[in-house]
Amino acid sequence: MHLSAFTQHCQSSECHARCGQLSTLHGTIETPVFMPVGTQATVKGMTPEALKEIGAQIILGNTYHLYIRPGHELIRSFGGLHGFMHWDRPILTDSGGFQIFSLQELAKITEEGAAFRSHLDGSPLFLSPEDAVQVQEALGSDIMMALDTCIPYPASREETIRATALTNRWAKRCKEAQPHNGQLLFGIVQGGMYTDLRLAAMQELEDIGFDGYALGGLSVGEPKEEMLAILADCAHRMPKDHARYLMGVGTPEDLVEGVFHGIDMFDCVMPTRNARNGMLFTSQGRVVIKNAC
Repeated sequence: MHLSAFTQHCQSSECHARCGQLSTLHGTIETPVFMPVGTQATVKGMTPEALKEIGAQIILGNTYHLYIRPGHELIRSFGGLHGFMHWDRPILTDSGGFQIFSLQELAKITEEGAAFRSHLDGSPLFLSPEDAVQVQEALGSDIMMALDTCIPYPASREETIRATALTNRWAKRCKEAQPHNGQLLFGIVQGGMYTDLRLAAMQELEDIGFDGYALGGLSVGEPKEEMLAILADCAHRMPKDHARYLMGVGTPEDLVEGVFHGIDMFDCVMPTRNARNGMLFTSQGRVVIKNAC
């Protein structure tokens, strides 16, 4: 069993909240942590210096978007994302599974991988689990995500079983393709709104053995109560000695709920998107500063 990159320092006596450290090639991250999203290798409206000023420890880039433009080989020639975007702290890249899911009318999922068309010019593209790892290796991220197939809401149990099994077969292929260069690889727990399917999927991923584990396929249109129920059932059962990541979830309340249930890592486009649109989160609710009042 390989040594975990995650160390838990303390655990609440009243809930599953915990704090710890995650060691990566570009530094150690104190958890719980929120990761600003820089989809196309930039956090919109923020310079790298401004991100450091507000204490961002790690940012997220998107494999799908960077694969399409400007291309992972070009980014590799800049010394990976760190050189390309002038950022010397850790970077996590997601695998592109969610973007392919959101382009469903342009994508076809098979055992081999995802065949899809570029949202830019319609050109045909293909991403296998092995490709997803190779692209992320070229991007040089500290944490890579296994390629998963995201499950729509609502989905039948049969549909969910099939998609979850495919995600786990892809996860095994990603693990076999993982380079031995210090880049961490996280597996993604799918299973839709079925707790038993998620727990079974989690066990399979643990048997394969990843550097961290993520809950994926939440915030895809399900009612908030269902998302919170899955979080309450599953988060604290994720491997204790590894980092736990809740993907794409990010209202202030969601972050508090996630930490309460034992989540270590979060990401969401919400802060930068809302800021660009002039929306503030306040104790009295949301305020749009562009409004005349």
